[in-house]
Amino acid sequence: MIRKMLIVFLGGAAVCLAPWIVYLAHTLPQRFDTGQWRTAWVGFDVALLCCFAGAAWLGLRRRRAAVPLLVATATLLCCDAWFDVLLDWTSPDRWTSVALAACAEVPIAAVLLVAANRLLVDRPRERTFTVRDIEVHTDPLAGRLLAALPSTVDDLARLTGQAGSEIATRLGALAADGYARKGRDGKWSALPQYFREPKLDEIDEPDRARVARYLDEKYDRELRLLAWAAGHRAEFGPWGRAHRAAARLTEPELRRFADDYRDLLTRHCQAHRHPVPGEREVAVRFYAFPPPPGTL
Repeated sequence: MIRKMLIVFLGGAAVCLAPWIVYLAHTLPQRFDTGQWRTAWVGFDVALLCCFAGAAWLGLRRRRAAVPLLVATATLLCCDAWFDVLLDWTSPDRWTSVALAACAEVPIAAVLLVAANRLLVDRPRERTFTVRDIEVHTDPLAGRLLAALPSTVDDLARLTGQAGSEIATRLGALAADGYARKGRDGKWSALPQYFREPKLDEIDEPDRARVARYLDEKYDRELRLLAWAAGHRAEFGPWGRAHRAAARLTEPELRRFADDYRDLLTRHCQAHRHPVPGEREVAVRFYAFPPPPGTL
């Protein structure tokens, strides 16, 4: 409902602006003297500075809130280029403004928009876990390939002892399933995943037993892993972290909490896409569920 109302509003605004633009084109004078000229431009540049600083601060912390600020900064840069060129067109500074717009303001705006789009695209798409995902997760070779990424086909062939053509075929299948992507440098990299656990009544009858068995085995592994971690917690040192909490939330609030967790996990998973000194694989889990009465 809100989406439809927003679309109607945007369409209505576009329709109303059309005659207003025609009116301005016929009534506005070619020249106009105004006060507060210095204040207007200094204020504009202060706003641009704040956008740059805010985007840098959010970018350093890999916050998704940087996306609208990057778009706003790019928009202000394009406005700056537009007014600089037009208002200086009859002055001696004409070509300076054109060069500044073409070589700095517009290219920087384009870079910021690409960065904003990348932040949106790189967020793992939430989707329901399927039988095909079970096949990928239970395939030993697929697991080895994904664990070894980023890498090239030749390096993976040497690592696994498989033919390069076989590795290329398997990587193509993983790419089709949304698990991997080939970069411009020829290296393959793994894509972050965010699965929604399927409801058994939504699974086709022939596959329902297989999915139920897989989920039971998965939770059994999780319980054994948690028991192992509890037994070895004194060995982890600074690599062990645990937090436990109880909260009273509405269902929409819990959904937003899960979305925030996904953004947080995505942000840290993207902190470095290639191995760096001192890194370790860390198991991270998030579970939220209504507990039995009196157990908290």
